Amino acid sequence: MFEIIKAGGWVMLPILLCSILSMAIIGERFWTLRRKNIAPKGLVTQVWKWVKEGRLDKKRLNSLRSHSPLGKILAAGLVNMHHGREAMKTSIEEVGNQIVHELERYLNTLGTIAEITPLLGLLGTVTGIIRMMSAVGEAGLGNPQILSSGLAEALLTTAAGLFVAIPAFIFYRYFRGLVDTLVVTMEQEALKMLDVLQSERES
Repeated sequence: MFEIIKAGGWVMLPILLCSILSMAIIGERFWTLRRKNIAPKGLVTQVWKWVKEGRLDKKRLNSLRSHSPLGKILAAGLVNMHHGREAMKTSIEEVGNQIVHELERYLNTLGTIAEITPLLGLLGTVTGIIRMMSAVGEAGLGNPQILSSGLAEALLTTAAGLFVAIPAFIFYRYFRGLVDTLVVTMEQEALKMLDVLQSERES
């Protein structure tokens, strides 16, 4: 492995750093964006039970806020429960925007890695060819080892850049889609709570 990195020249170092960073982000996002952590099933039912039984106090609201992102959104609406549906909806939207920002954490970095690593590979290709041409100008075409080392640098960096960029881009798109799905789920759960509370007031 070290020999491959060495043969690829100095451009391999930033590509390697991008690879390590992308793997760390992918692992962290897989752990963080689990549905059971973001929008647990049955949470709206539990909240409704508290409201119906008159057990929704400050302690339970604080517990709900720290429970999950969905819990934080529901708590924002419940704080304004006595101010009408519009006030609740506004609070839910404000907190929802913050939650979306948290869910998208590190994704821009992952997208940037997917974009710059092919360019780093291309840079390595150019520097490898320049090195090869320079060596040929000094020693002529009689030494194939000089040609092969420059060509190896050119090809290795291109391959390494694509090797890092392709999975980074795939996971970037996957996590973007996952965040969108989770946001829609949380919106539906919040609206479900609003509808249930509204129907209770009207009954």
